[in-house]
Amino acid sequence: MSFGDLKTEGAVKKLNAYLADKSYIEGYQPTAADVAVFDALSGAPKDSLNHALRWYKHIASYSKAERSGFPGDKSKNAAAPAANDDDDDVDLFGSDDENDAEAERIKQERLQAYQEKKAKKPALVAKSSIVLDVKPWDDETDMAEMERCVRSIATDGLLWGASKLVPVGYGIKKLQIGCVVEDDKVGTDFLEEEITKFEDLVQSVDVAAFQKI
Repeated sequence: MSFGDLKTEGAVKKLNAYLADKSYIEGYQPTAADVAVFDALSGAPKDSLNHALRWYKHIASYSKAERSGFPGDKSKNAAAPAANDDDDDVDLFGSDDENDAEAERIKQERLQAYQEKKAKKPALVAKSSIVLDVKPWDDETDMAEMERCVRSIATDGLLWGASKLVPVGYGIKKLQIGCVVEDDKVGTDFLEEEITKFEDLVQSVDVAAFQKI
């Protein structure tokens, strides 16, 4: 998907419109395509571009190391020359003009600094992308209120994404809503239990899609 120069307002508006009913640039999980678009932006979109801003905050919640591990074609995510990469900015070898002892000392110091920097990188947090089908009792259910109630569920490790209403028949529509969870903190059982507490609005909850990130 091409949006043009994402440092211009017109291109960011196109991105906002594209994300109106999508959680990610491609599919139901973050990929290298999200990183490519994220890196192409000059910063967070305006508050009025709420879909693009919601997506931007979600991608920004991942560390640079986590984003580099997203699946997809990494060649499309080369937002800066390799010389700017944190892992490549350490010269492990001294200048050829220095004497052997001095060159060896500099090499060892830089090697140690490089290893310390690598050791400090945060470990990847296991996450999953989940799409839920939330079904109402009948066609008179206030779906806007249902979505508001679902999104009111807040806990550490849970981030709500895009949603849409999907017809199921007889004038009834279900709420299909996506979220990203940290596996160690939030599971599908928790989500189903919390959502079904809104018993006046919610008949049932099903997991429509589940994918490890």
